[in-house]
Amino acid sequence: MKHYIIVKFNSSVSDRHALVEEIRRHFAQASEIDGINSVNLCPSVIDLPNRYDLMIILEMDKSALPVWAESSIHTEWKRRYSHLLESKAIFDCD
Repeated sequence: MKHYIIVKFNSSVSDRHALVEEIRRHFAQASEIDGINSVNLCPSVIDLPNRYDLMIILEMDKSALPVWAESSIHTEWKRRYSHLLESKAIFDCD
């Protein structure tokens, strides 16, 4: 399954590129979690107010979702980056 995390940064983020690279490093080890097959970050190429800034795609076995939710990478993602997000959408599909 594909697990999408789509985020819009809030106005406190002055350097989106640097933040995306920091987030990329944060997610780099996620594919080492059992059942997570790959992780891809896709920054937006358009800077408009009605666009999201980053899409994170984790390809995983469906059974890995609870493991991911409890992982230190996921909990640290929420702790370290939530205050920088204006909005977030999560979407799962086959």
